[in-house]
Amino acid sequence: MGRATRRVAACAAAVLLASGLQTTLAHGDTTPPRIDLAVLVIDDGGPSVAAITAELKSQGTPYKVVTLSDPNRPVINAAFLSDTINGQPRGKYQGIVLPNENPFTNSAAEMTAIATYEAAFNVRQIDAYTFASPAVGLNWAQNPGYIGTLDGFQAATTTAGTSGPFSYLKGSVPFEDNDPNVSESYGYLATPLAGLPSGASFTPLVDAPIPNSSSRGSLVGEYSHDGRKELVVTFVYNQYQQQYRLLARGMVDWITQGVHLGYDRNYFAAHVDDVFLADDRWSTTLKCTPGDVTCPPGTPGTTNPIRMTSADAQYAKQWEAANNFTLDMVFNGGGSEDWKANNNTTVDPTANQMIADQNSYRWVNHTFTHPYLGCVQDVTVVPWRCTKDATGNTVWVDGNTINTQIKNNFDWAAKNGLKPDPQVLVTGEHSGLLTAPQETSDNPNLAPALAANGIKFTGSDASREPAQRAVGSSTLTVPRYPMNVFYNAGSAVEEADEYNWIYTSKANGGSGICENNPASTCLPKPLDVNTGFQSYIVPLEARIDLGHVMNNDPRPHFIHQSNLSEDRILYPVLEKILGTYRNLYAANAPIVNLGEREIGQEFQKRAAWNAAVASGQVTAYKVGNTVTVSAPAGVQVQATMPTGTTQKLAIGSTAFGSAYAGTLSGWVAPGALQSSVTLQLSSGSTPAAPAAVAPSVAAKSVPAPAPADKKVVPQGVATPVPVGPSDNSRTKAPTLVPGSGTPVPGKGVEKNSTGSVAGVAMSAKASGGAAELDRKHAGKPGAR
Repeated sequence: MGRATRRVAACAAAVLLASGLQTTLAHGDTTPPRIDLAVLVIDDGGPSVAAITAELKSQGTPYKVVTLSDPNRPVINAAFLSDTINGQPRGKYQGIVLPNENPFTNSAAEMTAIATYEAAFNVRQIDAYTFASPAVGLNWAQNPGYIGTLDGFQAATTTAGTSGPFSYLKGSVPFEDNDPNVSESYGYLATPLAGLPSGASFTPLVDAPIPNSSSRGSLVGEYSHDGRKELVVTFVYNQYQQQYRLLARGMVDWITQGVHLGYDRNYFAAHVDDVFLADDRWSTTLKCTPGDVTCPPGTPGTTNPIRMTSADAQYAKQWEAANNFTLDMVFNGGGSEDWKANNNTTVDPTANQMIADQNSYRWVNHTFTHPYLGCVQDVTVVPWRCTKDATGNTVWVDGNTINTQIKNNFDWAAKNGLKPDPQVLVTGEHSGLLTAPQETSDNPNLAPALAANGIKFTGSDASREPAQRAVGSSTLTVPRYPMNVFYNAGSAVEEADEYNWIYTSKANGGSGICENNPASTCLPKPLDVNTGFQSYIVPLEARIDLGHVMNNDPRPHFIHQSNLSEDRILYPVLEKILGTYRNLYAANAPIVNLGEREIGQEFQKRAAWNAAVASGQVTAYKVGNTVTVSAPAGVQVQATMPTGTTQKLAIGSTAFGSAYAGTLSGWVAPGALQSSVTLQLSSGSTPAAPAAVAPSVAAKSVPAPAPADKKVVPQGVATPVPVGPSDNSRTKAPTLVPGSGTPVPGKGVEKNSTGSVAGVAMSAKASGGAAELDRKHAGKPGAR
């Protein structure tokens, strides 16, 4: 739509509002309207609208999408937006997301209907990405102003931003610059328009310095005019970029005025696998892991495996206290018994120290001796394959073996005074669950053994199966992200050497896997093995994992006990994640550190809630200060409300939710004798609009030609740029079949380390880390 057409639409809306138009939208002061708790999304197919839609979906907030390019889409008119129920005016949407301030290029009436509706029902609008112009309360982006790439810009929330919708941030909003050769962001920096009409105001909420100027230009601002409010965003983004992830929660809170279904929290948990075991060691000469099936058959086993000492155990406890973070210890009691037998002693100082300090951690059963619990592996070939019987059927590890491994580990814990959660488990290598390409189904003996041992949640590999699913009738999975801190590395040199082997081209001395895997890229040159871990791998892995943390994603990350030993290479990564997070977020939005059972329950409740929302079985609306939500029996309601909100019961009331990021949020169910949830907002608890600030330009703006209506979307927004070669969370490329170098769409490879077969590394990155190939001696009994 041209500028003239946009002005006509805006003027038409203003005339209708000024004249007191009597339509089905109008309502008297004595009849408070009902506002349904759902967001209308007008989609132009661009990445910014997609990013906001992804946030709504992630939070569990109901929304309706109207695709502009759909020839059969509904017409946006008064009847589409509102109606009357039992004499009460009803607004069908509590907020409207538009691609820009007016995306209806051929229909001024549709924008007029939206503007009229917003003013009548006090509904807000987000302009997902537009250029700076007087149409949105800004000067043209010139004198002072800026139009261009924003890669590496250091934006910040304003006083109004941090006291308003972005109160969970400390202030810094850094823009990514992952690749100097790719434009990853683009936007317009401009100052508020001088001489706005009476009653209108523009309040910057996020701004950045305008290059070659002493002024700051708005990137996100609130434009109040004509009885309605727009959130004007003048930079383009996608759902993965850190600058958007920092602002996403606040954008949803702004458009819903802090009252909406669903919620967003920042989660981080770290599972330390193989506790009490000894892990095999990467060979910097053989470029594989002796003792692991990733080395050629006949390669001698590891002579110096990696195992924590009692000093390492003491350090772990001290580190937790210093960093206010709890680790999950995923343990194998058989590892302690093996160590004592191999050292001809009855005392295991490491186990004794950790058990003495057990209340500092959470404890998860990892089976007694960590055998492979899927099919019976044939390791005479590379890659391994499943053993077949005479009729060609897969031979599976029997149920008694699985049951014994789970039970013996619990029994060992009880004998030694260790108290793990009795309802959670992680099998060795996530074995027993499907492991493509060798195993395309679960071991049929797994589910009965889980049920027999009371296991409600079992860990799975998020690089293979990112979603929670059922295993039998009584157990659900908890997908776990592999971290790119390798299980077979006890030192920084070993980690960097293996990283080089995986992510360096053959011409530069590496395996060349990065050249053949579409999901990966190669390092321009090998890392210095003495400095590369700290200078390159630590910040890269921290950025990958922080992307999960900032995405309302409860999935835990997993590493291994070897990483807490020797050089203790896990801690610098964790410290970088926690330190960066705490520099960005205020104290009211701490990292949520859940155990496996709690994570499993969170996913379980989300699944039920999302299914009910998707099937139209949730009804929610606000009338005055009262919110009413109806959902199917047994489905808990997920909601975010202002501070002071209470739940009304049949008799009396109770507190709602818990405080997070400046609001109350949580799961809630109807009280006794109730079929719906009723939430009562405290008087005046809905967040007030931020106070307007004086425009930074005193004189009236000078008219200037508008940029082209087709706003710039750079390559790095249309196709998200990974933060480095081991980040494929922003790509949809296939990963590799173990041992074949053949891409298989949607398939990951087991665990978080990458080994080699016959001297050729197998890389399969997924969910932000390299996924580990089959290991642990192919389940060979007694091999350590």
